[in-house]
This record gives sequence, structure tokens and C-alpha cells, in this order.
Amino acid sequence: MTLNITKRIFGLSCLLILLSFYGKAQVSLQNLLLENQTNPIGLDTRDPRFSWSLQTDKRNVKQTAYEILVSTAANGKTPVWQTGKVNSDQSVHILYAGKSLESGKRYFWKVRVWDNQGNVSAWSEPAFWQMALLNKSDWKAQWIEAGFKEDTIKRPAHLLRKAFSAAKKITSATAYITAHGMYEAHINGQRVGDAYLTPGWTSYNKRLQYQVYDVTNLLKTGKNAIGVTLGNGWYRSTIGFVGRSNYYGKKLGLLLQLDITYSDGSKESIVSDGTWKASTGPILSSEIYFGEVYDARAFKSDWATGSFNDQQWSGVEVKDYAKDVLIATYNEPVRKHEVFKPVKIFSTPKGEKVIDFGQNLVGWVVLKANGKAGDKIVLSHAEVLDKFGNFYTDNLRTADSRNTYILSGGKQETFEPHFTWQGFRYLKVEGIDGDLNPDNFTAVTLYSDMKPTGTFTSSNALINQLQKNIQWGQKGNFLDVPTDCPQRDERLGWTGDAQAFSRTAAFNFGANSFFAKWLKDVAADQLPNGAVPAVIPNILGPFAGGSGWSDVATIAPWNMYLAYGDKRILEDQYPSMKAWVNYIKEQSKNDLWNSGHHFGDWLFYRPGDDNDGRSAVTDKFLIAQCFYAFSTELLIKTAKVLNKPEDVAQYSDLLKKIKEAFLKEYLTPNGRLVSSSQTAYVLALNFDMLPEGMREQAVQRLVENVKSYGNHLTTGFLGTPYLCHVLTRFGRTDIAYKLLLQETYPSWLYPVKMGATTIWERWDGIKPDSTFQNVGMNSFNHYAYGAIGDWMYRVMAGIDTKESGVGYKEIVIKPHLGGNFSNAAADLQTYYGTVVSHWKVENKQLQFETTIPPNTSATIYIPASGVEDVKENGKSLAEVADIKVVGKEGDYVVVNVGSGKYQFSSNVNQLFKEVKLGDYAGKYVTASAQTREIEVSVRNNELVIKGGMVSGTASPIEGKPDVFENGDAKIKFIRDGQGKVSKINIEVMSFLIEGTKE
Repeated sequence: MTLNITKRIFGLSCLLILLSFYGKAQVSLQNLLLENQTNPIGLDTRDPRFSWSLQTDKRNVKQTAYEILVSTAANGKTPVWQTGKVNSDQSVHILYAGKSLESGKRYFWKVRVWDNQGNVSAWSEPAFWQMALLNKSDWKAQWIEAGFKEDTIKRPAHLLRKAFSAAKKITSATAYITAHGMYEAHINGQRVGDAYLTPGWTSYNKRLQYQVYDVTNLLKTGKNAIGVTLGNGWYRSTIGFVGRSNYYGKKLGLLLQLDITYSDGSKESIVSDGTWKASTGPILSSEIYFGEVYDARAFKSDWATGSFNDQQWSGVEVKDYAKDVLIATYNEPVRKHEVFKPVKIFSTPKGEKVIDFGQNLVGWVVLKANGKAGDKIVLSHAEVLDKFGNFYTDNLRTADSRNTYILSGGKQETFEPHFTWQGFRYLKVEGIDGDLNPDNFTAVTLYSDMKPTGTFTSSNALINQLQKNIQWGQKGNFLDVPTDCPQRDERLGWTGDAQAFSRTAAFNFGANSFFAKWLKDVAADQLPNGAVPAVIPNILGPFAGGSGWSDVATIAPWNMYLAYGDKRILEDQYPSMKAWVNYIKEQSKNDLWNSGHHFGDWLFYRPGDDNDGRSAVTDKFLIAQCFYAFSTELLIKTAKVLNKPEDVAQYSDLLKKIKEAFLKEYLTPNGRLVSSSQTAYVLALNFDMLPEGMREQAVQRLVENVKSYGNHLTTGFLGTPYLCHVLTRFGRTDIAYKLLLQETYPSWLYPVKMGATTIWERWDGIKPDSTFQNVGMNSFNHYAYGAIGDWMYRVMAGIDTKESGVGYKEIVIKPHLGGNFSNAAADLQTYYGTVVSHWKVENKQLQFETTIPPNTSATIYIPASGVEDVKENGKSLAEVADIKVVGKEGDYVVVNVGSGKYQFSSNVNQLFKEVKLGDYAGKYVTASAQTREIEVSVRNNELVIKGGMVSGTASPIEGKPDVFENGDAKIKFIRDGQGKVSKINIEVMSFLIEGTKE
């Protein structure tokens, strides 16, 4: 008895000690991910990777060790991998190294960590994942096709069904489904999953995705049935602007396997085989470019249930198609997202009934309607109205963006498409008498289900709308592949657009898996000689090898590595990257790439009267040489990451020769580039093609070029992503801000001022007189020019990652004040947590808030006059133990910090120089301006302005204008009622200096 009491007391003491121990834990774990997904079902990766984030309110917290437990039971009692305590600060992309994983099996995992302050966390809540089919032999299903004779003109959707009985209680059921064409599956009348446009688009002949669904809750004991609808999809729709259909095959097909586990442990598989039945149904035709025709009179509500009589249906044919191309879906599927109701319903001058949803979006309209059997309603889609206010679809080219619904009669019916989508803001409605009821129309957006990760706002409403347009452009064009546009007869995975936008894409959304999947198709469709096709998946044949487009093979993997710290994407893509650089090398003579087809700086701006040597045209081979160097440099960097020293040495030598060849061919004896365009100088500077001693001169010529166009850009798809970055890198953020804030054509804000809600394909898709650009190429949802978003995040807000700690393990926060912005704010969700950079300037005082996630560190650049002017939560930096002052660097105080929230304030007087304007017309005293050192004086009756960034003179005398521009200064003389100068306004670097008489 005494012994038992002692044991109980001892046990209670241990429990109290344990509770006390865990009570000290300051860290909790959240956002448990496996292969970038939360509780994924259907992984065919044999060595998946684990990630988690730490949550704590304390500063300077780092993980020092972790322990992972993987089990086949939620309670962890049947472990297959237990790491024990591993001393490591790695909390992202940790490789599984346990027992071999089994097909179809569900695994549970949890993790705990130790931190640098001596605490150990509690075990996380268990997460899980389920494996897909890892071996070809796991597939018991057979490919089947409808056995009836098909209408080869309309090509209606196919219905395939199978009835079966489950005699015992079901414990679990998993469906594995793919198709030749698109599919929608139903079990017992209920839709399987919430993914759309499945199985997605890949290089079908080499890689065909299948989806995995937990369908346990859809089955029942007794009679069951599976019904699958097949539509043309990418597999055999007309695809590409050449009008080709049946690119991958002529016949629709299904492969389906339903694995059931019963409560007694027995298993059964229901598979696609020769016992299935086939018919057609209500979808009379379905094409990606040409919409859908749906006849509700042919719909049978019980067709996918066990009670349906399918005796009149045809049989199916079993086909022996390859299964070695099958891959489980890796990226997020396309799902429904935001919905929009009409903001306006009106009649056009032509008498058309039109609905405005207020946003150019991608998806479709859900229609509710009443009518007689056989009544037909036609919904047509458009992005814009013409200058007269009429419905406009000429820019869709041959795409007939219409959905047609034929009513069955009776009660209210609901319609939506299945295997098509539209890009639109406006809807034209035909077939409904009287006024349209807004309650009957709902626009539904479709896009890949990427997690939103970035937000950006500022004090400028136009810039905020630009950011929204960038994000909507990404949403509308990221439908399983990154398309150029979502509405006309194209919708292809253009590689140039994707590489140009890839860094911005990774700020706005979690694009890691999206790009990882698509880049595998880049490698799959790469030609044997290493050339990369212009579109991926490739449906344009041997059209490949263009600079800036094919360079997606190196640029996109590297950008994903920077954003997510994912080394596997480099490992997977390295052969493709190397093959691409080797292709260019083979095409080059004397290390000069001056052959082949190149798009050049696509859709650059060139005014009609530009004949004075400043033409915006850039030599295509000059561009090619720059990208040759860039791809080689990225290959070298990747080889270093992957520890391939021989490749590093080989391609480093090649890079040196590439740059030497560039200088010989494209640099004149007086130090000018043979193309004097903005893009030429931007690429030469961005890719370090010029010796250091020549770069300042090149920057000056770039700035002069920008000014010669009235502070407008002239760049196209290849120059635009780097333009503002180059200006910032070389100390001309002032010019970058002028370009960003330019409101007249060509500029980023011109479309915004014209009412755009997405990014346009052209700088002037709608001209100032409200007429349109060439209908042959005039998309109003084309994300490439949205690449400026990267600069807004990385420069304006100042959030970036170091290459020594990619994926925001080591963070840089360096905001750039300017452009008359009083504030800017960006948040970025990373694998480690949310990075925050918010700044606000008021009365020459900066309020700067930043958050650094646990298990990361940061170098923060605080705009300030000096270290003594910076406070953190009201304390001097010397008083804050968590902050290490590095020193003063230009207009910044630089500090190193660990994780935590920081509230900095500083005096930014150095950005607001007070300038005496001399004696002319009395004394003038300045208000404020952001500039470098500047001297203003009067000489020979002229106002003289000199400084590191400004120069010029102005004189307020008769015959000269009262508004004068020279250099970075814009001077305006304001006269009183007698015509005498009473006031001087000087605008420098977009900031206003205002002088008045003392």
C-alpha cells in the first residue's frame, strides 16, 4: 500500500514537472506542410519534404533542433520514421528518410522543436498525407472509350457510368481518375472533389496527371454508381492560333480506379473496364475557344446513381494506352474562388442587353432561368465596350466566347459550363424577354488554387489599383499553366511572359508547386538539341530557341529557388538548364549568339516620328547576347548550389567569353551601345555586360533616354521587368518613381486611368481617343507588364531575400522613400511566417514597422539622418539588446536583427534639404524636397540649380516660359497681379520645393 502511494506521488511529481517544463515553452508550431501542401491526398513522391513554422511573440527566436515522428496511425503508435532529436535550424524542405512508403497508404506526422532559449515545444497537432499509386503495377484499371459512333462535327460530351454494389460497411475509399480530355466525376449523384478543368494541362504524351480523391463519404452500403462526363478539353479542342484540333488524340477516354477498404479489412477495386456503359448527354458541344452548348432536356438527374436504367446505353471499348506517363497531380488544382454580382445592367446603343460585373475576370457565369422547354438563352462574353458603349469582341479573334443553354421547362433551372471558360467583364444576354434580374447572374472566377501570400498598398490610389490589376492578371492567367491571355483563340503557356513575371508571381501567391509542375513540362517538351519551345505545353511544333522566351529554362527555376528556398526545383531542372545553355553555345560563333529567330523586346513602344537616333528598337541579337550571359550566370549559380565544381569552372570561363564578345560587337569606340534604346542599356547594366568603369556613363545615357521621352518608358516584355531595378541599383530611384507614376501613354498607370482592372497586353490597348489597337493582338488581360510588382515589393516596401539565405531564411528590408509617397506597406507570407514592412513619413519623421518571422534573421536599412536619430519603440538603438547596429550606409542606418516585431522611428531630414534660392525677386525659403546635395543661386539674372542629381538654369524674363524643365528640376515662376515673380516652385525628384518671399 505504501509502495503504491509512493509510486502515485512520484508519478504525479513527474507529471507536474513535465507540465511545468512544457509550460515554459514559448514556441508553438503551425502551418505543417508536406510537399508545400496541407494534408495532401495523392502524392507520388517517394521522399516527400516536411515544412513547418514557429509561432512566438518573443524576439530573436531560432530553432536549434527538431524531431519528426511519422506513423500509420494518428496516435503515433505505429511509427515508420522517428528522427530523434536532430540538431538543426532547418524547418523547411526536410527530406523523409524512413521506411519505404506504400501506394495508397495514409501517413500521419507531427513535429516538435527546441529553440535557442532553451525551450522545447509541445508536439504539433498531427497532420497527414496519403500516397498515390507509386508503381505501374498498382493500376488495375483499363483505359476505356465510348463504344458508340460519335458525331464528329459537334462532338458532344460523353457520359460513362458503372453501377456496383458494396455488401459490407465501408471504412475508406479512394478514387484515382484521369482522362483523355477533361472530366467531371459523380458518385451516387454527388460531384467528386472541387477541382475543375481536370486533369489539367501537361505534355500529355509524356506526362498525364491523375487526381486522387477521398470518396469515403460518397459511398454507401448497397447500390452505388459512378458517372463520369468527358469533354474535349486541351486534349482535342481546337487549340492554338493555327486552328488545329485533336492535337493529342481524336478520342476521349477514361481511366478510373476506386479502391475500397471494408470494415473487416477486406478490399475491393472498382475499375474502368469493359463492363462500363456509355452515352451522350446534355452537353451538345464543348470547346475551350468556342464555349459550350447545353440542352437541359437531355439531362437525367439520376444518371450517376445505382437506380438508373442504362440498358439503352452503348458499351465501351478497352484500350491499351501507356500507363508509364501517369503522374499524380503535384500542383494546386483549378478551383472556384471569388464571385461577382452585376454592378450595372444596361442597353447599349445597338440595343444589346449587357451586364457589367465590374472586374475583368476569368471563369464563367452561373445563370438561373425560367422558361418553356426548348427556349434558348445565349450568353456572350467581352472584356471591353467600344468607344460608343457597344459590346466588343473583335479582339477575341476567332474565339466565339458564347455559352448556349436550352431550357427543359418547368421550375427554375441553373446552368454553368463544365469544360470551357471565358475571360470577360461584360456579358451580353440574348433569349430573355424583359428586364434582366441581377439575382439570376453570378460571375464565378476560376484559377489555380494558389495560396495568396503577398499584399501591397501605398498612399497612392492609382498604384493600389495597379497592384490589384497585377494580381487579377495573375489569377486569370494561372489556370494550371501560365497562359499569355485567357480569352481569345490562344490561351497558351508562353514562356517569355512566364519568366518575365515569375518573381512577381512568387510575391502575390504561393507559386512554388505551380511552377515546379509546369517547368517539368518545359523539360519534357525541350527539343533533343536543347532548344526550348515558345509555348509549354508545346503545341506549335519545332518553333523554339528564342532569347528571353526559352531562357525560362534557367530564369524561372532560379527565381523559384530564391523565393522558396527549394533546392529540389534546381535538381529537377538542372539538366534542362544545362541543355539550354549548351544549345546557345552550339548556335553561337566566336561566343556570339547572332543567329536564329528571336521575338526581341516584344511590344516595345516606338513613336511614329522617332527618327533621331533614340529609337526604341533594340537589336535582337544584342538582347540575345545579354540573355545568353544571364542564363549562363544562373547555370553557374545553380551548379554552385548543387556542388558541381567542374560545371562552375567550365561555364565561368564561357561567361567571360560571352561578355567579351558582347563588348566587341555591340559597344562603339566612344562607349555607346549600338542600340541606344532603354532596353539595350537596361539589359547591359542588369546583366553586368559592361565593365564597372563604363556603367555610370551607361546609366546616364539611360536616364537621358527616359527624359527624352518625357519620363516615359519605351521598353517591351524583356526590358520592362528590369527597368526600375536598374535605375534603383545605380542610384536613380528618382527616375524609377517618375516612370512608375507616369499617367500618360506609355506607362503602367495609363491603363489604370483608362479604367483597366487587369494588366493589358499593349501599353495602349485603348488609345486616348478610345479607339482600339490592332485587333489581331490586343488582350486586356495579359500579365507580363505586371512584372513591375516585383519592384514595388522589393524596392518600395523593401522586402527581399539574401542569396545566402534563400526563401527568406535571411531577409533584407530596405525601403526606398520617394515619389511623393507618404506611405507604403507590404506583407509577405513565407514558409517561416509573415514578413512585414510598413513605412510612413509625416512631418519629416519616419514611422517604420517591420516583422521578422521566427527562425529567420534580417538586415534592416532604416532611412535616417544618423544612428542617433533612430528610435525603436522610443528607445535609442544602443538601449535595445536585440538590435546590432552595423553602421551608416548612404541615407540608411543599417542594423541586424533576429525574429520579432520592430517599431522604428527616425528623423529623415537628410531627405528634405532646405535650399536658399538667392536674392532674385526677394528672398525665397524652401519647404521640403527629397534630393541629394543641391545648390541654388542667382547668376546673371538667372536662377541656377546644381547638384548631384540636378542641373540647369531658369530665368523669369519676358519671352521665356514661366515653366522650365532641365535635368531633374522642374521650375515654375508664379507671378503676382502686376506680373512680378512672387513665388517659385521647384520640383526635384518628384518632390516639391516651394519658395516664397520672406
